[in-house]
Amino acid sequence: MEAAALVTGIADSTIVGDPTLDVVRLACHTGDVGPGTLFFCIPGTKTDGHQFAAAAVEKGAVALVCERRLSLAVTQVVVPDARRAMAEIASRFFGEPSKQLTIVAVTGTNGKTTTAHLLAEILAAAGLRPALLGTVINRIGGVEIPVVLTTAESLDLQSMFRRMVDAGDLSCAMEVSSHALALQRTAATDFDAVIFTNLTRDHLDFHRDLDDYYLAKRRLFLPDDARQGHAIAAVNVGDDHGRRLVAECRPVYGDDLWTFAVADEDSAPVADASARELVLGAEGSSFTLAVPRLAVVQRVDLRLAGRFNVENALAAATATLALGLPLDAVLSGLERTTGVTGRFEAVRAGQPFTVLVDYSHTPDSLENALTAARGIAAGRVIVVFGCGGDRDAGKRPLMGAIGASLADRAYITSDNPRTEDPLRIIDEILGGVPRERAARVVVEADRRRAIGQALAEAKTGDVVLIAGKGHEQGQILGDRRIPFDDRAIAEEFLHGWRGAVK
Repeated sequence: MEAAALVTGIADSTIVGDPTLDVVRLACHTGDVGPGTLFFCIPGTKTDGHQFAAAAVEKGAVALVCERRLSLAVTQVVVPDARRAMAEIASRFFGEPSKQLTIVAVTGTNGKTTTAHLLAEILAAAGLRPALLGTVINRIGGVEIPVVLTTAESLDLQSMFRRMVDAGDLSCAMEVSSHALALQRTAATDFDAVIFTNLTRDHLDFHRDLDDYYLAKRRLFLPDDARQGHAIAAVNVGDDHGRRLVAECRPVYGDDLWTFAVADEDSAPVADASARELVLGAEGSSFTLAVPRLAVVQRVDLRLAGRFNVENALAAATATLALGLPLDAVLSGLERTTGVTGRFEAVRAGQPFTVLVDYSHTPDSLENALTAARGIAAGRVIVVFGCGGDRDAGKRPLMGAIGASLADRAYITSDNPRTEDPLRIIDEILGGVPRERAARVVVEADRRRAIGQALAEAKTGDVVLIAGKGHEQGQILGDRRIPFDDRAIAEEFLHGWRGAVK
């Protein structure tokens, strides 16, 4: 494709050199450069892509997209924001594939993965063969592909949309992270519906503060303070930041803004869609879906446990009903969704107590998971958790307080310590444990041993929650990643337990 055609319309861009040259590939890493490449010089937090421009030219790059003119004898497109330009050019290069798909995106601190899986099932039930992009799996044309980032870099994202269209997919359910929004990865994507689940403390190692984190999430709804395409919005007004988002979005969206909330208490906010009369059990949940705007009052049976999963189901139902999908497809999709890997996932080996593996790694998600565990426990609640290294340290004492307060026994252990000392992380978690709860806490830095000790302690009717890593299959220690799967380790101990009791 001719360079000029790719960059036409990029705000405040200037082409220096030959605008008629032919571009056959795009890259932002020198390892992906070959003859005919348009190379993007992306400023990063640790390195600046402008430093690699000469190397890209040596490998065959015929043009550069950069934020300042470089002293290289090659065509250059100078732009104010290379990341945004990369997203816009990638969309154009791949034929604007997102316009050929029904794309429903979900953002928020908690619930993105399960909501995306629920959306995919609903879209499938409606006959809109869905792709799926998220934290646990990516699926294109019915084939699973590796996940590198929750939301891929814009070059990869637009390429995946192209692959979806070529493979016959008609829709896509996708998670959108705050990192992706802050770094413009989804710019130029044509969304049909956008969902906000909730916002609580997370990623404060990347964002300046909670407000900066919120503003990054808001970009999915008000990018550059202008409505994104023709999308409808579904926002959880049971969440404080959701109510703020509604106030800021309402003038832009009008009737295309739909609100939802779980109404399991008298103080629940009024919403366009609500979940009422909740029944929560160990094997699933049920609720009444009420959508007055569509005259819908319908009982829903979920194969997912926990109040938070009712909220996830309500988010998916609200967005898809707002899009005009048939009610029977929405109900079918919700009711046939089974558990998502590492999300309040039961590990069963014939033991007389419940074992759950969950990704809860923030104060709010740990609280939600423990509350749900308490709701299904006939006996005690035992939790195993830690906190990741090289990440927001401020949440560590908060999680210590929650774990010690909401569980009958808390095993505090390592998560992914990365380059930090695991014992120092544990000490910071312990700093939040109330003195009167200290007797409930056991410290075991070896995560494998901690899981084994928790399971050995469990008795009939107890619930053991192994929190923090969920679907992850490795543990990061310094610069090493060792194999580690909470589910597999729990199964190993449980099979040993069965052998011992026979």
